[in-house]
Amino acid sequence: MAIREELTSELKTAMKAGDKRRVDTIRLVNAALKDRDIDARGQGKTVSDDDILALLQKLVKSRQESVEIYDKAGRVDLATQEREEIAVIQTFLPQALSAEETEAAIAAAIAETGAASIKDMGKVVGVLRGKYAGRLDMAKASAAVKAKLGG
Repeated sequence: MAIREELTSELKTAMKAGDKRRVDTIRLVNAALKDRDIDARGQGKTVSDDDILALLQKLVKSRQESVEIYDKAGRVDLATQEREEIAVIQTFLPQALSAEETEAAIAAAIAETGAASIKDMGKVVGVLRGKYAGRLDMAKASAAVKAKLGG
């Protein structure tokens, strides 16, 4: 099922169940998606499932940063709300790769591209982004690729 259809279906289910947090979070995701659609339409493009996965990852990451800030400020209520939103958004993301799977994916991408130095890092990250969109934290993967290529 396409991610958009899954969001719509889950929104209806959450509304029927009276799950306010889930309804609010899915509506928030839909609003961000609509903004992305408008931006893409202005450029003559369409938003693909990979773009939606990237958007969901971005939403999770921003909430994780908010959780840290709220925890430091002692705002347990707001931190809890953000954690609940993260849990809802993550239900729409594919299962993330484990540390071992990430290492294997990076090694395979380096072998596939024939990367030998830090200059080839872009090629390796491009392969990883194409094959593992939504399943791999690209910031951590980039750092690991850099370390493997001697950066």
